Amino acid sequence: MADTPHRRPILVVEDDRNIAALVEQYLVREGFTVLRAADGPAGLNCARRERPALVILDVMLPGKDGWEVCRELRRDSDVPILMLTARADEMDRVVGLSIGADDYVVKPFSPRELVERVKAILRRTQVRPAPLDGVCEYGPIRLDAAKHSVSMNDAPVALTPLEFKLLQTLMRYPGKVFSRNELLDSLYSDGGDVIDRVIDVHMGKLRQKLEPDPSRPRYLLTVHGVGYRLADTEDA
Repeated sequence: MADTPHRRPILVVEDDRNIAALVEQYLVREGFTVLRAADGPAGLNCARRERPALVILDVMLPGKDGWEVCRELRRDSDVPILMLTARADEMDRVVGLSIGADDYVVKPFSPRELVERVKAILRRTQVRPAPLDGVCEYGPIRLDAAKHSVSMNDAPVALTPLEFKLLQTLMRYPGKVFSRNELLDSLYSDGGDVIDRVIDVHMGKLRQKLEPDPSRPRYLLTVHGVGYRLADTEDA
C-alpha cells in the first residue's frame, strides 16, 4: 500500500469487466483512486470531465477504438496514456506512440508490471521541465542555457546552435518521446521547408560528441518509427 493516497484518479477504459476489475484491484492496493469506462465514447467523456492523472486505454473498444480516443484526447489534453493491446506487433507500438501514447502493454499482462508502468509514467510526466534560461543536469551532461555552454564529465563540449537547441529540448523533458516533427518545430521555429530526416543528422552529430559509444547510445535514444528521447535515469 502506498504511504499516501494519490489525489487524482486513474481512468481505466476497458470493455472486459474481468480485466478492468483486476487492474482496478491492483491500483487500489497501491493507493490510487480508479474510475472505469467500458467503451470509447464513455472513456473520452470521463477523461475530459474528471481530468485523471493517467488513462489506461484498451485498443479494441466498442463505440470508438483506443486509437481514436487517444487521438481525440491529444487534441486538447496532455494526460499520460498507457495503451493495452492484444497484439505484440511492433506496428501497434509505433502507431500508439506516434499518436501520443506514453507507453503500451501487451495482453495478457502481469498486473504488478502494469502498476509499475503506471508509476514510472507518472514519475516521468510529473517532473517539471527545466527552465529555458537555467541549468539542466543529466548524469555527466551539464547544459547552461544562460552561458550557452555544454560539458560532459566537466569537460567542455562544442555544439553548433542547432545541436545545442536539440539537446536543450530533450534535456528539459527526460524520458519524453519527441517526434521528428516536434523537434523540427523546436529547431526551426520560423517555419520553412525542412525535411524531418535532418533531425537524424543533428542527432548523429550529438551522439558523436556526447555518447561513450555512438553506435550504442546510452543517453540519446531512438524510438523506432517515432523519434527520439533522452533516456530515463534507470535506462542510462
